[in-house]
Amino acid sequence: MTHTLHRKGTPESFEHDYVVFSMTAKGFNEKNSRGALQKFLRILSKYEIVNMGDMKTGGMYLVDQEQIIDNVQDTSIVHAVFQDKDEVRKALKELKEADLGVSVIVSGIVAEVEGVCQDVGIERHTVEYSVGIRGNLSRLPEEELLEITTMCGHGMVSQHLARQMLLDIKRGRRSAQEAGEILATPCVCGVFNPHRARKLLEELVEVWCYDEL
Repeated sequence: MTHTLHRKGTPESFEHDYVVFSMTAKGFNEKNSRGALQKFLRILSKYEIVNMGDMKTGGMYLVDQEQIIDNVQDTSIVHAVFQDKDEVRKALKELKEADLGVSVIVSGIVAEVEGVCQDVGIERHTVEYSVGIRGNLSRLPEEELLEITTMCGHGMVSQHLARQMLLDIKRGRRSAQEAGEILATPCVCGVFNPHRARKLLEELVEVWCYDEL
């Protein structure tokens, strides 16, 4: 899967951004995989996650975690987002012990993810990289907004919503934490990191020009 590859930002901004997700392969281990995918989510939900979801149901800022788990299907792709590398390490250790028979993918800075895998005795199978955005780049928002909107790999988080959240914070209508959670809601897969969004918003609100808003 590639929908978590296109997050933009500095390496430092990804220090607290890890996506762990799982899926099955059609015609190989998809049939009757619902239980394994549900157990995957139950294991991850024991730890300090900042988002969780299944694109067939939505993320945890749209529906509650139990509903997400209950609605998992054989064809689901299930996700959880972490801000703490140690929590990722503990979750991967338990997933390894559970041996669920489904693929597990971790998105993050490659060297950091590799280190976590080594710590828990997992040999990395594959690495995928984003080659960037192609096409009419003039239609893209500013880089600072892309750092926020690209946390939803399916483009469901609008630049206009991000702009509105910045304006609301500037005017004291809502906190950066609340704004981050609002931005996470349209991301139906549950891979948007509201913790990282909060930090980006707090930094951006101090320097952003609001004349256009």
